[in-house]
Amino acid sequence: MVSTLDDTKRLAIATKLADMKALQNLLINNEQQFIQNCSDEDIRKRLQDMLEDDQKNLGVLDTVIIQYGVKGEVKETTQKLIEEVQKLMGSSELTLFEKVFQHELLKHRQAMAGLLIHKAAQVVGADIEAAITPLNTVNFENRAHQEQLKGVLEILGVRELTGQEPKQGLWGRVQDAVAALTGVAGSVITRTDDEMSIRNLLRMDHTKADTLFAEILGADDPQKIQEYFGQLYKDIKVHGTAEEQVLYPAVRPYYEHTQEIYKQTDEVMEMLDEIKPLSPTSSEFKTKIEQLRTATRNHINQEEKDIFTIIRDNFSEEQQNQLATEFKTAKSQLQTEIADSTHATVS
Repeated sequence: MVSTLDDTKRLAIATKLADMKALQNLLINNEQQFIQNCSDEDIRKRLQDMLEDDQKNLGVLDTVIIQYGVKGEVKETTQKLIEEVQKLMGSSELTLFEKVFQHELLKHRQAMAGLLIHKAAQVVGADIEAAITPLNTVNFENRAHQEQLKGVLEILGVRELTGQEPKQGLWGRVQDAVAALTGVAGSVITRTDDEMSIRNLLRMDHTKADTLFAEILGADDPQKIQEYFGQLYKDIKVHGTAEEQVLYPAVRPYYEHTQEIYKQTDEVMEMLDEIKPLSPTSSEFKTKIEQLRTATRNHINQEEKDIFTIIRDNFSEEQQNQLATEFKTAKSQLQTEIADSTHATVS
């Protein structure tokens, strides 16, 4: 059974996420330039708020990509688009209005990409929906930014065409639109990447694993089972190894059962390797998956009961966020190693 082969649909979503991250960096660079070149204090303030959102959302995208667990490369067409926009933004050929107009188009592109990923996840697998949940923050804020940029464009455009100010009431309409979007998004829109603590990251991984087990056990199509198990295999291997590298050493001084939790993790990963060669049509495949799910859930229960409490009681918010950063970094490196080894094997 080939369990590390990336399903083409999952890889397509990974590529779209990579494109979004590349465009997010472009949006940030644009906004930094606009702030330097704009003398209107009101517009500058709104652009500054937008920049802070986008810098935060770059971190959110990083989290989504790591939680998703499939590495994608930026498309060549996207890279060319970025290079073209960078040239335009750095030149004197366009007025500020024209540059902000191009920026609003990029915001629209980004908002549509996020929506497309969300819709694709609904079709491809519930585990993907679980992994990309933080993307909702980026999607809703991009929609809100579009409304803000329409207001900025109206002011800049009227000034360039007439040398006069547009009629008042503009920002009121913009604020109403943003408020409406915020109402739809609820508390999701106020969430920052800094609030994604180590416990939240671990819980997201646990939820995704539960979802993948349900997908495997509920599927009859051998190809779908292979796809789901391939993702589960990579996710648990990366999650468990990252825990052994980052989480367990950090809690060891406060937890007398650290060795037991190491052992549980190793046993789960050994069970994965036992299942890996089996055919999804084998009579023992789903039996062993059930056994693996029980072992994984027992480990998760102990971790969320004991280690989560230790983290809450002994680590400051700053320390928890630092632990989250280290955990994400370890996962990203491990995912890259897996992707590289897979590509080398295929080649």
